[in-house]
Amino acid sequence: MNTSDSRHDQFADRTGYDENFLGPVVPLALPARPSVKTVILPYTHFTVVFRPDRRLAASTAVCIEGRELLEDVPRDDVWLFDPRLPREHQTGDDVYRNNSLDRGHLVRRLDPVWGAAAVAGQANTDTFHFTNAAPQADVFNQGKQLWQGLENYLLDHAAEYDRKLTVFTGPVLQDSDPPYRGIQVPLRFWKVAAFMQDGALAATAYVLDQSPDLSRDADRAFAGATPGAPPPLGPFRTYQVPVSDVAEITELEFGPLPDVDLMPPTRAPEERWRRLESFDDIMMTP
Repeated sequence: MNTSDSRHDQFADRTGYDENFLGPVVPLALPARPSVKTVILPYTHFTVVFRPDRRLAASTAVCIEGRELLEDVPRDDVWLFDPRLPREHQTGDDVYRNNSLDRGHLVRRLDPVWGAAAVAGQANTDTFHFTNAAPQADVFNQGKQLWQGLENYLLDHAAEYDRKLTVFTGPVLQDSDPPYRGIQVPLRFWKVAAFMQDGALAATAYVLDQSPDLSRDADRAFAGATPGAPPPLGPFRTYQVPVSDVAEITELEFGPLPDVDLMPPTRAPEERWRRLESFDDIMMTP
């Protein structure tokens, strides 16, 4: 047996995301159009729904057991190809080398790192697969800090219900995304969180926008990009949005979550996408 086959077998015990984790069934976020082909890749406590045609994930889903998180598990920082997919279907280091793009974790590194030490360590390593990454601007500003801290905020909010969350994350994959080194770079990312509140299933949704600065014309910004350089990306802007809007812009199905959204789309149009400057801006009541 060659090394690739051996590594493939090492994933045989990965059970991935548990749709019954919260009690009510919350299924994976899958493409609404049957013509969109995906590969389901289970890891430790999370699953990646991967789109080989875009060489990126369409969605990810992770179970977070807040009471058992092990935050002292050291980072691996060694990114791996998933042997269950051909390497040419994945976005590897060739895209991220010698430029301003980060490998942005989709499932946040710490989210699945819970349970027994060996399991938590395996989950940590599993998050460092290229299938769980997408190009993001390396600028670290308030918008990105908000994005990276959402799970902690929501876990604290769910403390009354055992600090359990399921979180879905992915890039917004659009035909207009700018090309770069054989892929198209997503300009926006989304996150949908599900949890129990007042004894019932609840959900909130968010979008992170790294489009060219809204004060500039996007077409002109892309046209003026330096040949061979990544597309110009703007500052991170974080919004709370209706779950149904995430379903619309991603063409993914979110099961029961649009109906239990704490920020329903019936809000006035100017408030439908709520710009977040701090966690205090998040709506957690209908």
